[in-house]
Amino acid sequence: MHELSVCQAMLAQVDAIAKREQASRVERIVVRIGPLSGVVPELLRQAFTIARAGSVAAEAELDTELQQVRIRCRQCGAECDTSSNRLICCECGDFRTQLISGDELLLASVELIRE
Repeated sequence: MHELSVCQAMLAQVDAIAKREQASRVERIVVRIGPLSGVVPELLRQAFTIARAGSVAAEAELDTELQQVRIRCRQCGAECDTSSNRLICCECGDFRTQLISGDELLLASVELIRE
């Protein structure tokens, strides 16, 4: 389960942010996850409960926001949301598309508490 190592890396970033902002603890963390990121949101949440122990985010809530797969057609230029297993243009049906979003794993926001 690589989600645990993902959580550990994320918490290292969160810890650095909390230190920089002189926060005593983290209340909430928001992560954006695309279906092509290779991360399973439920497994990430489970790993988070283990990884946060003893950290500045020990009591933090983890919110995961699921992102859409979005593509741009190299043939006609159309942009559209699609499923992760159907990366063809929704306008012209061409298979030559470029992924715009859907593969991201992004630390979107961190809510800090200063005491």
